[in-house]
Amino acid sequence: MKIFALMPWADWLALVAFFALWVGYAVFSRGRGLHERTLLATTNQLRMQWMTQATARDPRMLDGIITQNLSHTPSFFSSTTIIIIGGLFAVLGTTDKAAELVREIPFAQQTPLMVFEFKVLVLVGVFVYAFFRFTWSMRQYTFVALLIGAMPPAKEFEAGLHSREYHAQRAGHLVGTAAETFNDGLRAYYFSFAAMAWFFSPLALVVATALVVMILYGREFRSEVVLQLRD
Repeated sequence: MKIFALMPWADWLALVAFFALWVGYAVFSRGRGLHERTLLATTNQLRMQWMTQATARDPRMLDGIITQNLSHTPSFFSSTTIIIIGGLFAVLGTTDKAAELVREIPFAQQTPLMVFEFKVLVLVGVFVYAFFRFTWSMRQYTFVALLIGAMPPAKEFEAGLHSREYHAQRAGHLVGTAAETFNDGLRAYYFSFAAMAWFFSPLALVVATALVVMILYGREFRSEVVLQLRD
């Protein structure tokens, strides 16, 4: 409970603003995607087209290779996240030297040792969240591979024995969910850079968080990639 007394109110307000902007942007992005072709919404349409094409292929080796390649990225990030978390816990074991290093940085705010450790723990929490999202994305891609493998042969779709639309939508929705879960973990990486600005000052945390939100908005809503995929 000492942390409540040691940490200034400006830091508490900055921390609340950090999570409010993070959660608020995530809600905004998901809601806006229902009405506007965002990067994720646009790629989800392509994923649905992919699964529709998969119902016409037999065998579906190409679709299995694509799914395996897609799962490699969250696997890489989950492994990297474990290393980062281990490094942050190592910092907690040498907080005296780490805090002294931060104090030597120009314009960095002087904080008690316990407050410095709390900031490191917040950063650990961000990466733990990212780890869970990445690993859950990996599992979902495994389920996508199962759905592709369980699809009836293309001849049975052509004969009208099974609904092509049903199987394509089910697999397409799941691969879209896996991509959205991975996007949550990747977004946590972006906000972790903003969280590192907290070691300088609470104002730096708020400014860095707002900057990250602007960057994410530009990439997910107004980037050239989005415009190209929409065409």
